[in-house]
Amino acid sequence: MNIGEVAERSGLPAKTIRYYEEIGLVAPRRDPNGYRAFCEADLHRLAFLGRARALGFTIEDCRTLLALYADPGRASADVKRVAQEHLGRIDAKIAALEAMRETLTELVSSCAGDSRPDCPILRDLARTAEDA
Repeated sequence: MNIGEVAERSGLPAKTIRYYEEIGLVAPRRDPNGYRAFCEADLHRLAFLGRARALGFTIEDCRTLLALYADPGRASADVKRVAQEHLGRIDAKIAALEAMRETLTELVSSCAGDSRPDCPILRDLARTAEDA
């Protein structure tokens, strides 16, 4: 398969596939003319990477997961550890977003939103760490 076909079948842009090749996540063989020639195993790796990235795994997580996937002697505990660490990062992001939402909700509620120049939203955004 050429890069256009594997891009279509994997659902990944050709640019992403080239990047994955550049950083060593996939290594398609090269035809004598220098074009990339992808096989079914490459397609499977790319689909795996696409799904992992869609779940928010980092490139390094993906590298680890691919190595574990390729290792028939792997322990599922190793896979679970990577996923649990990622889940922890997701939970931390959610907590940070919820805190931002709460703060912004309070600021929006405290603003009259009329023609007066006084605005608690701008006042809060302009405060320094010393003011907090």
